[in-house]
Amino acid sequence: MKASHILVSSEPEAKRILDDIKNGKMSFEDAARSFSMCPSKRQGGDLGNFEKGQMVKPFEDACLKGKKGDLVGPVKTEFGFHLIKVTG
Repeated sequence: MKASHILVSSEPEAKRILDDIKNGKMSFEDAARSFSMCPSKRQGGDLGNFEKGQMVKPFEDACLKGKKGDLVGPVKTEFGFHLIKVTG
């Protein structure tokens, strides 16, 4: 699997960012650099390749449901709320 994500602390913030991305106000990568709490923000949210079982279950399940290019979320995990871009 391969994905990028944006991690924020609240669902309303995740939804606002998602709306901005969908409305073309910013790219997913720019939003990750600006808003994500994860160190992957430096790479525009890119998490690279990962195997089944490496990510927390709700995150992994969301990735498996999406197709390459899909934007999924917000997905709640123990870390916060994720917007996920399935990239492979």
